[in-house]
Amino acid sequence: MRGGDVRTGELFSYVDLEDRVRRDHPLRAIRQIVNDALVLLEREFAALYSPIGRPSIAPEKLLRAMLLQAFYSICSERLLTERLEYDLLFRWFVGIGIDDPA
Repeated sequence: MRGGDVRTGELFSYVDLEDRVRRDHPLRAIRQIVNDALVLLEREFAALYSPIGRPSIAPEKLLRAMLLQAFYSICSERLLTERLEYDLLFRWFVGIGIDDPA
């Protein structure tokens, strides 16, 4: 079952990731382009997943994380996950809330 591409955690968090990323950061433009492309692929993603079962990690989040891995030359998924634990810019780009597990 395909997981949703939703952000959570802002209900009880005092940190808004949107405010933590400066307005002229290059990843803002890239994120907008990526999100527009991923919206076009939503039907293809839905067709690949079963309607029953345990929800997966949203493929949109996985693809955004893989882009960061390429942009920042991170050599393994383990190091990428570690970076997602503490880097607010990475969490914002992927769409993970401040209180969500990486």
